[in-house]
Amino acid sequence: MTEIKLDAYEQSLENAAENFVSVKGEKLAKIEGMLDGIKKTRNINIRISEFDLDRLKSISSREGLPYQTLISSILHKFVTRQLVDEKSIIQSIKLMSH
Repeated sequence: MTEIKLDAYEQSLENAAENFVSVKGEKLAKIEGMLDGIKKTRNINIRISEFDLDRLKSISSREGLPYQTLISSILHKFVTRQLVDEKSIIQSIKLMSH
């Protein structure tokens, strides 16, 4: 039998495996319901300037993905507070370096 080499993260999961417990009943149903809500998508119509749409299409082309996917990703990052403002980061770095 071949021994599998685990990285540090994988090893930590392996070490903690005995602490995991299965989820059943109402708690499992609640988790599955939340996951279903995350997976659902909905079509919307928005108005956007031609300039912005052209820029989005250009960026998405460089990134190798459809522009609708890029827009969806940007919106998701915004609502989950993962989208950061470059100017704010630069200003924060400047403040920290003084």
